[in-house]
Amino acid sequence: MAATDFRDYYEILGVSKNATPEEIKKNYRRLARKYHPDLNPGDKTAEARFKEINEAHEVLSDPEKRRKYDQFGQYWKQVAAGTPPPGGPGFEGMDFGQYGSFDDFINELLGRFSRGGGSGRRVYTYRTTTGPEGFREYVDFGEDPFSRFTEMPAQDTEAAIALTLSEAFHGTQKRLQIGDETVTVRIPPGAKSGSRIRVKGKGQISPFSQMRGDLYLTIELLPHPFYRFDGDNLICDLPISPEEAVLGAQAVVPTPDGKVTLTIPAGVDSGQTLRLRGKGWRDPKGNRTDLLVRLKIVTPKAPTAAEKECYEKLRQVSHFNPRKALAEVHL
Repeated sequence: MAATDFRDYYEILGVSKNATPEEIKKNYRRLARKYHPDLNPGDKTAEARFKEINEAHEVLSDPEKRRKYDQFGQYWKQVAAGTPPPGGPGFEGMDFGQYGSFDDFINELLGRFSRGGGSGRRVYTYRTTTGPEGFREYVDFGEDPFSRFTEMPAQDTEAAIALTLSEAFHGTQKRLQIGDETVTVRIPPGAKSGSRIRVKGKGQISPFSQMRGDLYLTIELLPHPFYRFDGDNLICDLPISPEEAVLGAQAVVPTPDGKVTLTIPAGVDSGQTLRLRGKGWRDPKGNRTDLLVRLKIVTPKAPTAAEKECYEKLRQVSHFNPRKALAEVHL
C-alpha cells in the first residue's frame, strides 16, 4: 500500500487513539446516520464516506484488528493476510527489513521464543493436513518430544448494517459488497439495534488454512420521527388539546401495522401514558410487545376570537387551581 493510500481510521471516526470502545461506537453511530445512503439519495460523496466509516468501525471495534492496526498501521492488512510488510523501516519504528524470511517475521510477530537458553529463538514449521472438512493449517511448536499442534481457525468478519424501522419491523433483503463479491443477506422481521446476523462462509479467508470464516452483521436502526424504543416496547407521543384532556376523547393513533382508535379518559395529564397491548415491536417468532402512547397537551398558538372568548369565560367560572399544592412548598 502506498503511503498516500493510507487512511487514519481514528481520524475518520473523529476519535483519539486512546478512545474507548464506547466512544468509538457512539461516534460511528452518529456518522453512520449522517452519511447513510437512505438519507442522502444520489449523493456519491456521502455514499463513499459511509463506506469509509463502516471500514474504520469494522477495524477499531474489533480488539484484535485494532491491536494489529495500532502496531502495523498501513501494513496491518498485509500482516493479517499473512504477507510480510515491505523491507526497510516500517510503521511506528518497526524495521521489517530485519527478517530474512517470512517464517522469521511470523515467529517474531507471534512472539514465539524459547523458554530459556540459546539464542532465545526457536524454529517453527508450518504443516498442512487434509481432513474430512478440507485443508487445515497447524503450527508445530518446537522439535522436542512434547511438540503439540494448534489449529489456526478461519477468520470471521464483523460489519455494521443500518436499517430503517420499517425494514427492521417487516424484514428485508440487503445486497452487500464484500470485496469483489456481492452477497444478498436476508434480515428477518423484528431486528433491533445490536442484533447480530450470521452469514455462513462469507468472512475472511485464513492465510494459513485458506478456510473462510463467517460474516457477522450488527444491526443499527436509524431514528424514526414518531416511534422510539422503551426497552422491548415502542413508545410515541400523542398530541391532544386541552378540551380533550378535560373531557376525554377518541383519538386515532398510528401503529407499525395500521391505525387504531384510542380512548382517552377524561381528566388526563400531560405526560400520562396509555398502553396499546400487542401493538408494539415484533420478535422473530412473531410475538408483539406493547405500544406506549404518551399524551402531550398542546395549546392553540393562534386561537380564533371565538376560542379566546370561550377560554376567557372558562377562566372566569373555573375554580380549578393547578398550583394549589405549591402553597405548601418551602425550604
